[in-house]
Amino acid sequence: MLEVRDLHAYYGDAHILRGVSLEVAQGSVVALLGRNGMGKTTLIRSIMGLSTPQVRQGEVRFRGQSLRGLRPHQIARQRIGLVPQGRRLFASLTVLEHLQMLEGHRSRGWSIERVFGLFPRLSERQSHRGNQLSGGERQMLAVGRALMLDPELLLLDEPSEGLAPVMVQALERALLELKAAGLAILLVEQNLYSALAVADEAYILDTGKVAHHAPVSSLREDRASLRRLLGV
Repeated sequence: MLEVRDLHAYYGDAHILRGVSLEVAQGSVVALLGRNGMGKTTLIRSIMGLSTPQVRQGEVRFRGQSLRGLRPHQIARQRIGLVPQGRRLFASLTVLEHLQMLEGHRSRGWSIERVFGLFPRLSERQSHRGNQLSGGERQMLAVGRALMLDPELLLLDEPSEGLAPVMVQALERALLELKAAGLAILLVEQNLYSALAVADEAYILDTGKVAHHAPVSSLREDRASLRRLLGV
């Protein structure tokens, strides 16, 4: 569904992505791993067409159609959902209002009721504002908000960041449900073991390049690569 080919991206004169290529198939979870500063978030922002970084070379295709040159809202309308690092919720809006904002864009499978079915805690907290939620609840809401676009591809940037272990496990269960429903997922994670629990394959970035690509089943046993590229 998603194809990235020889992508080069810059922040000013700083060359961050240096020829990154990867693929995400329908119904699969692909983990994007790497130490801090290796270009993971830059890749997510480049796919979504955000104003920075500047993509100067390469191609991003979704279902065979180029996304280069499209604005972020146009890319979202291709049924690509983004769960950004830090969640980016509206502090003054309730859980329900966050989801109602996007209800008019729903054309197929996802509704507020279905989001509440995936995350029952959100149903319990639906009248609470964004700044009254715990970290885990905010992450659930960020995922639910993206699902209201009825995406075929979901981009998640550090979803387990700052979460308690029990909330990480709840998020992992939700991602496995979404995978079973046929969504394609590109997952940026610092939590290696959480990523390996849900992903089918993984790409490891090192200084803006793909340094390693392997099925998760073999990466778990590749201690030398994990130690060399991730420090674990």
